[in-house]
Amino acid sequence: MTLTKKQSGIYMDDSVLDDLVSTDGIIFDCDGVLIDITKSYNLAIDKTVQYVLENFFQIKDKIRIDSKIIDGFKSSGGFNDEVDLTYAAILSLTAAKKLDKDQHKFIFDVISNADSSGILSVEKYLESLVDISDIKNKLSYPGIRNNNPLYKIFDQIFYGSELYSKLFKQKSQFSENGLIDNDIVILNLQLIQKLKSKFGKNVAIVSGRGLESIRYSLESLLDEFDLKNSAFLEDEPRELAKPNPESLIRSINGMNSKYCIYVGDSMEDFIMAKKATEHGCKVIFCGIIGTSKNPQAKLELFQHNGAKLVLKSINLIPKMLNLE
Repeated sequence: MTLTKKQSGIYMDDSVLDDLVSTDGIIFDCDGVLIDITKSYNLAIDKTVQYVLENFFQIKDKIRIDSKIIDGFKSSGGFNDEVDLTYAAILSLTAAKKLDKDQHKFIFDVISNADSSGILSVEKYLESLVDISDIKNKLSYPGIRNNNPLYKIFDQIFYGSELYSKLFKQKSQFSENGLIDNDIVILNLQLIQKLKSKFGKNVAIVSGRGLESIRYSLESLLDEFDLKNSAFLEDEPRELAKPNPESLIRSINGMNSKYCIYVGDSMEDFIMAKKATEHGCKVIFCGIIGTSKNPQAKLELFQHNGAKLVLKSINLIPKMLNLE
């Protein structure tokens, strides 16, 4: 499917025009949508991989986990959780070392064999090539978040010592400021007010982040959302992680929305919205591409998979809905 460029940064299939008029609710992902995480979560992935490879496996000549690698894993639809992606990168690079393969080429071989089952698909592919049981045993991932070594290192790097101690009631081994401070908030009060002029109270969040993590960055803006009918999946059982549609369906039903827009930036978001539709909810997926390092590639990914609505930024939603 090729989307028509309606205005600068707005791409859509004409079939959604009438449907958009009928929508009565809007639900947002957070990372890459409400907040630009390029220098926060993405950098935490790389820093965690570097730390674990050096300190757990004595690998010092490792490649950086850049945006191309991150986007590659995420395009499979199975890596909404950044720590899952971190784990997959660590497995890939340690396996490359065992096989004496070029790390950069090998990690993209792994990505091409990944699918929406996420780390299971990566483990399966690597296990067909080399014994990785020692790596898996050392990391014991995913385990319990508060006790798992990989989760702990990632969370300490991302949250910083003060917020980590507050959230997890444990002391951090790192003293540096948390990378969460590098979050760039895209959302603003003016945008929320415009959305409420159409949707009333039916403006919610379904995100892989935890509630307090989002509150730290959005501050008082978070209170503008219908928090009762929002979902913060880091705080919920792992089996509810995207692309499981249960949390989105719960949010839609809680708002009593008959036709909802879900705004996300990843394949997991797209798949979740599609699954919610298959379960009887009427959902229009709106893909956001402007926070990607390669917006054109993200546009093509969404188009190729059948998305009918793509925007450069959430700030174009009022224009898309003729609210200004």
